[in-house]
Amino acid sequence: MSATTERPRLAVGRIGERLPREDAVPKVTGEFSYASDLSTPGMLWGDTLRSPHAHARVVSIDVTAALGLPGIHGALTHEDVPGKKLYGLEFADQPVLAIDRVRYVGEPVALVVAEHPEQARRALEAIVVEYEPLEPVVDMERALEQEPLHPDRPTMGHGYRDDRRPNVVRHLVIRHGDPDIAGDVVVTGTYELGIQDQAFLGPESGLAIPDGEGGVDIHVATQWLHVDRDQVAPCLDLRPEQVRLHLSGVGGSFGGREDLSMQIHSALLALHTGRPVKMVYDRAESFTGHVHRHPARIRCEHRATRDGRLTSVRMQILLDGGAYASSSTAVASNAASFGLGPYRVDNALIETTAVYTNNPPCGAMRGFGAVQTCFAAEAQMDQLAAELGLDPVELRLLNALEPGDSLPTGQVIEGSLPTREVIRRAAALPVPDQETLPRDPLRLPGGTGNTTTGEGIRRGVGFALGFKNICYSEGFDDFCAARVVLHADGSAVVHSAAAEVGQGVVGVMLQVARTELGTDEVTLAPHTTATVGSAGSTSASRMTWMAAGAVRDACRAALEERERRGGGEVDVERVHRHPRTTPLDPETGQITGERAHVALAVAAMRVVVEVDVELGLTRVVWVGTAQDVGKAVNPLALEGQIEGGTAQGLGLALMEEIVTRNGAIQNASFTDYLIPTALDMPPVEIELVEVPEPDAPYGVKGVGEPPTVVSTAAIVSAMRAATGRPLTRAPVRPDDICL
Repeated sequence: MSATTERPRLAVGRIGERLPREDAVPKVTGEFSYASDLSTPGMLWGDTLRSPHAHARVVSIDVTAALGLPGIHGALTHEDVPGKKLYGLEFADQPVLAIDRVRYVGEPVALVVAEHPEQARRALEAIVVEYEPLEPVVDMERALEQEPLHPDRPTMGHGYRDDRRPNVVRHLVIRHGDPDIAGDVVVTGTYELGIQDQAFLGPESGLAIPDGEGGVDIHVATQWLHVDRDQVAPCLDLRPEQVRLHLSGVGGSFGGREDLSMQIHSALLALHTGRPVKMVYDRAESFTGHVHRHPARIRCEHRATRDGRLTSVRMQILLDGGAYASSSTAVASNAASFGLGPYRVDNALIETTAVYTNNPPCGAMRGFGAVQTCFAAEAQMDQLAAELGLDPVELRLLNALEPGDSLPTGQVIEGSLPTREVIRRAAALPVPDQETLPRDPLRLPGGTGNTTTGEGIRRGVGFALGFKNICYSEGFDDFCAARVVLHADGSAVVHSAAAEVGQGVVGVMLQVARTELGTDEVTLAPHTTATVGSAGSTSASRMTWMAAGAVRDACRAALEERERRGGGEVDVERVHRHPRTTPLDPETGQITGERAHVALAVAAMRVVVEVDVELGLTRVVWVGTAQDVGKAVNPLALEGQIEGGTAQGLGLALMEEIVTRNGAIQNASFTDYLIPTALDMPPVEIELVEVPEPDAPYGVKGVGEPPTVVSTAAIVSAMRAATGRPLTRAPVRPDDICL
């Protein structure tokens, strides 16, 4: 595929119609062009030398032998970075190439560029690096006492609560009401979650092409073209307009493509050689080359009256951010802000601490802090219901958070949040009858690869409730640009840098444009930084809201401009912003303005599992869910997002965990890191609860994250019901069931 191939015109309908996603069939049939399929004449291949140590001083790097090998066009170290040596998604704490220290296994140390990938691999083997190993910081609790990995404390001085303990990325305290108020019943628990990988299709890859005038074009699979550009350009010592980012085929992201991978490296090599350079990670390199979900340790205490009303909740949340900051400060805020779940709690104390370690870097992943705390909070609600002798669903209805109530941050909920309706709709879904034995082994826990005939099976039904913010928070200037070129014949072209990562934003933008312009003759230009302003990131469940608003505003402005001119071609760009948010107070965690979060979405899930308690194997039989979706732009795509989000939550509940030893990943392949397949997925029955969000374009809400937030908690709830065991850690291991 050529790097300049334009996206074909898409045939989609209007807002509210059920429409297939344009990339669905090509991805299933293998015809989809990923970033790794890019090619161009004269292309060279880049590769990366990575640290074998979790923590070490870099004493020396010698690339002489590598440069003498056949086909080698260059070998670069940190000394060859012409501009800034550090970059970062939110804080510039990560070196382009290791300078004097490596902080995780897999950190980039040097680059090579060659005529052939095998020549590049051999050149990496010829580079000589002398390391002085240092004691790794690998336990998140001990990290608060060990040597600081970043003595310059790059996240301090940004309005966060000052915490002088070593290796603190962010410490957030939310104090609400009187946390010491008593309750008739008290339940406590400690919960842990392992590291989850995004496990997307198509590992990190891209192609950098020098323009012959000192600039460069980078074709890459990413989530945010403009923020990539704004990190890359300073490191290359170039102006932003000299670095143009173009979106290539993306096979899912789930947060893992928010941080840079090979963007700066490929551009450095392209500018060094004056030729196009392609870089493609293999799957093992991908495991070390992007951030993961934060592992967590959460301690909870819930107090309630005898009739079940929550009086006070205390929660301590510890998150391992790994070697660099990435988005850990925001993940910590989300974990705290949504830690109690969608319940009215008038008195609370929530402490969240994210720390640096020498483990793999962690950052954004679908659910972004709320997944971890939902798992803990919902286990507490189940424990409280059992202690009180109440139905778990009734306990949740009794404490449900709705408009007019306040979050622990003091923010009053003013938008839509139909929590009770979501609970009732999910709880009303009828569960399937239990299948009799004997049955097809495919329909038993473990499938045909196990010897069970089902005698040890116990069935359990679980329920969970969760919620999360929509769009960016805490004063982040969240905006999205769109440009509409309206031709004299009535046809139109929409320009947007919104990253299509499989979530269907391409279809949303065309549905909006065709609805607003009243014509089907609408096409979408390639996604690039070269022709339009930033769309922001495909993250935080924001893109449907923000891109729909930007395209709507640009379409309406284009029609007004054409009417003012009396016809002809018009070219209009507009920027959409949602209502302003403000930071949380660094000492109390209370809002400093009207809101810290612009909108919220809630989901409930009912799950049936079968657990073979003799073998420790689990089969998820059925999932029924109700989700608050605002207004469904494309119900078919929305249902696909709920199913996909549920699959990732199932993975975290049962099988997905990056295992590390002294900071090194032990299972960096899909042989050993297991993800759900079609045979692991149950039928998912979906109820869409449409209560339009008043401030959003067309009343929409993002839908991709709530199912992941709630599904792990719901599945493990059902497993507790089946086994009678506390199951306080995810993923649940067979030993947790059998012992």
